[in-house]
Amino acid sequence: MASRRFGFMIALLVFALDQLTKWIVTGPLGIRALGDQLIILPIFNLTYTENQGISLGLLNATNPIGRWLLVAMTSAIAIGVAYWIGREARKIDQAALGMVLGGALGNILDRIRFGYVVDFADLHFGDFRPFLVFNVGDAAISIAVVILLLRAFLTRKDGPKETIEHA
Repeated sequence: MASRRFGFMIALLVFALDQLTKWIVTGPLGIRALGDQLIILPIFNLTYTENQGISLGLLNATNPIGRWLLVAMTSAIAIGVAYWIGREARKIDQAALGMVLGGALGNILDRIRFGYVVDFADLHFGDFRPFLVFNVGDAAISIAVVILLLRAFLTRKDGPKETIEHA
């Protein structure tokens, strides 16, 4: 298990960064009412939103039952990811899984505390927004999924090679 600490340390780092950035945005920067906005760059704003659902606004939980069902569902996924980290030998996979776990835990804590997930990162190119408004945890989860998919598709599996006999 000691060799698996890396993934859990990444999870802790992502969780802490997620919560810290949410606190900075809603606390010292005072961006805490729906639609409040601070322009950082021509293509990036801090825009306060409250995500009632999960990724891309799916599974909206606008009532207490939905909220706690989402908490339970995402907690079960987080437990599964933590188990996977504990069994994973590859550092890159541990790191990616740690990113998923840290992001999920940050969003679970928001949903428990507030009933929604605080989102604020608003990347845009004029009126075109390639993503919905997101947070550090969401970004970590998305990046981790890309890492895991790339590793799965681009890593060559060395296995027994078939030999073809000619008659």
